[in-house]
Amino acid sequence: MKYYIVDAFTSEPFGGNPAGVVLLDSGFPSDKLMQQVAAELRYSETAFVQRNGPAEFTVRYFTPAGEVDLCGHATIATFGLMRRLGIIADGELCMNHTLAGDLKVEAGEQVMMQMASPAVVEAQLELERLHRIMGGETAQLWPEMPVEIVSTGLPDIIMPVASQEALNALRPDMAALAAYSIELDVVGVHAFALSDDGYTAHVRNFGPRYDIPEESATGTANAALTHYLQRRKLVTAGDSCRFLQGEAMGRPSVVATTLSTDGDIWVGGNSYILAKGDLLV
Repeated sequence: MKYYIVDAFTSEPFGGNPAGVVLLDSGFPSDKLMQQVAAELRYSETAFVQRNGPAEFTVRYFTPAGEVDLCGHATIATFGLMRRLGIIADGELCMNHTLAGDLKVEAGEQVMMQMASPAVVEAQLELERLHRIMGGETAQLWPEMPVEIVSTGLPDIIMPVASQEALNALRPDMAALAAYSIELDVVGVHAFALSDDGYTAHVRNFGPRYDIPEESATGTANAALTHYLQRRKLVTAGDSCRFLQGEAMGRPSVVATTLSTDGDIWVGGNSYILAKGDLLV
C-alpha cells in the first residue's frame, strides 16, 4: 500500500490541513489495521481509497480515535493527489462512495466536492454551558445569530461570535467540550466571525471528541456554515464563499464553498503533496 501526506486547502507546503491518503491495491484491510495506520500517521484524518471503476471510488476516513463518515479536507487531498498522479483526468467528475452517502467530486486544479444534503439537527443546546466551555466572556456569543447544530455529512455546533478578536480569544476547555460533544453526538464546535476583508468569515474548528483540539481546515463544517448563512439570507443560490481558517495555528487555509442553483453545497480548494512512502503491512 502506498501512503501520501497531502496538505489540503492550500497550494503551499506546510499550509492548510494535512491528511494521510492510503491508496489500496485491492479491497479494504481490516478496520483494526486502518485504525492503527491512522493512529501511526497521527493526522486528524487518514483516507483509505478503493478504486471501483475509471472514475468511481469508495473512501473511508479514520481519525486517530475512530472512523468518521466523511472528511472534507481528506477528500480534497485524496482527489487532488489522484489527479496529479494521473489516476483521474484533469477536470474529471468522479463518484465518491462514503458512509455519508454517494457524493460527486470534480477533480480540477481546485478540487470541488459535493456535500451531503444539509440538515439542521434539533437539540436542546445549553448556551450558558457552551459559553463557559468555549472561554467564558471571551466567547461573546452573537445574540442576533443563534447557535445551531448543522450537518452536511457530519454534525457540528455552528457558533457565531461578535468579532475576529472574540474568535481569536476562544480558549475551549477541551475535556469539557469533548464530553458535551458526546452528549449531543456532534463532532465539535465551528465558531465564526463575519468579515469584510475579502473573506466571508474567519473561522475556527474544535473537535477534541476525536482527538482534534483544533483543525486548520474543515470542509464539512464550512459547508454546514454555508447552509447556516443561507438560512439567514446572507448567501443565496449561485453565491460562492471563502472562509479563512487555521490562522491561530499558523496554518492559514482558504476553504471555498459554492451554493448551486439546485441547492447543493460544494466545498473545495487546492492541495500540495508533501511526502509519500510504502506501508509494509
